[in-house]
Amino acid sequence: MRTEHEVKLDYSNVLLRPKRSTLGSRSKVEVKRQLGAFDGIPIMAANMDGVGTLQMADVLADKSMFTCLVKSYKIKELVDWFTDKDRREQRLNHTAYSLGILEDDLTKFRAVNSGADIKYVCIDVANGYSERFIDFVARFREEFHDKVIMAGNVVTGDITEELILRGADVVKVGIGPGSVCTTRIQTGVGYPQLSSVIECADAAHGLGGRIIADGGCTCPGDVAKAFAGGADFVMLGGMLAGHDEGGGQVITKEFHTKEVGVTEEKKFVQFYGMSSEVANEKHFGGLKDYRSAEGKEVLVPYKGPVSNTVQDILGGLRSACTYVGARRLKDLSKCTTFIRCQDTHNRVYE
Repeated sequence: MRTEHEVKLDYSNVLLRPKRSTLGSRSKVEVKRQLGAFDGIPIMAANMDGVGTLQMADVLADKSMFTCLVKSYKIKELVDWFTDKDRREQRLNHTAYSLGILEDDLTKFRAVNSGADIKYVCIDVANGYSERFIDFVARFREEFHDKVIMAGNVVTGDITEELILRGADVVKVGIGPGSVCTTRIQTGVGYPQLSSVIECADAAHGLGGRIIADGGCTCPGDVAKAFAGGADFVMLGGMLAGHDEGGGQVITKEFHTKEVGVTEEKKFVQFYGMSSEVANEKHFGGLKDYRSAEGKEVLVPYKGPVSNTVQDILGGLRSACTYVGARRLKDLSKCTTFIRCQDTHNRVYE
């Protein structure tokens, strides 16, 4: 047993220090980036039920953003969607096919790829530290030389480097920070998200790779902090949940206020982690007897079209860039000084 004493930080532990800027308006900030084969705004919808849907992918692609699809779509459904003659190029350039590491996952991908010639692939598991996962990434790279491979999740520089050396182009970073993830509670395993982004970005960029900051963003300011910490892409789950494009059922609840005698109706949408009990019931026939759920189910407020949330996120991101003097999103990390501060649990890190 050993203990690391260096302070590690979450997004809630820092603020961005403002600096002199020559930018006259946030409209002057360039939020698009050229990252390898990708040319657009590097914000991603997570491959979660209610978020990584075909409908979400189309709306975000129209805004030059990206979506990692959920794994549950059928082969024909995916082939038909990717090969639509009017939207084929846009969909291929702004959407990733997601898969696990079972033989059935690989067989399904081969079938979809033979019909659609997929460009981006997200190899997604909860624990990116297993040799089985790392070997699968290498095997996938050997078979599919032309694919852009995203792989994770991990939180440390050593395995980030290992995945890139074994064939991944982009490493997905984050264990436990998501709003409906309970891995840290169930297992005691995790890593403060901002520090993991900083450390994994440093490791990846030294080898010509990229990273995705996956999880932990609850507001536009957190998205800005992720990019400021060196993330190339930021993946969002909870922030993009509850919208029309997620396809979930809208649930109406009544709330009565005794003091004023008013009954108010509010609308919600179900949202859950992909390792939760409800996700296991839906996709795998229930929890296996050797594991526990590492996600929870919540009701998030119904938010209507996702376009409004996207505008809010991008507006906050552009504003953050103007405060620190970054004309391009690409320059944000170079212009950033983080200020450590009291976090939301009133703890001060010294």
